[in-house]
Amino acid sequence: MTHKKYSKEFKLDTISLVEDQNYSQSEAAKSLGIDARLISRWIKEHKNNEEHAFRGNGTLTPEQLEIRCLREENKRLKMEKEILKKATVCVPQARS
Repeated sequence: MTHKKYSKEFKLDTISLVEDQNYSQSEAAKSLGIDARLISRWIKEHKNNEEHAFRGNGTLTPEQLEIRCLREENKRLKMEKEILKKATVCVPQARS
């Protein structure tokens, strides 16, 4: 079973039918040929996080992007630390 994907514009237009044009969710769903539960889910997502709602696959929120960057930096720092550890083992210590 394949899931139909709807564009951000379609979702926002559907929400507008319900919120701005006073369609019921079931009327809008019937008119558009979609399940009313989809509309309910879209409205909830839009209300919970309007700025980042329906951002699509691969688009990260600022928080997700920051986490990704911090993980990459952490990985790089761990690698550098290991390299430095190995370097100190290989280099003889100078005697005073």
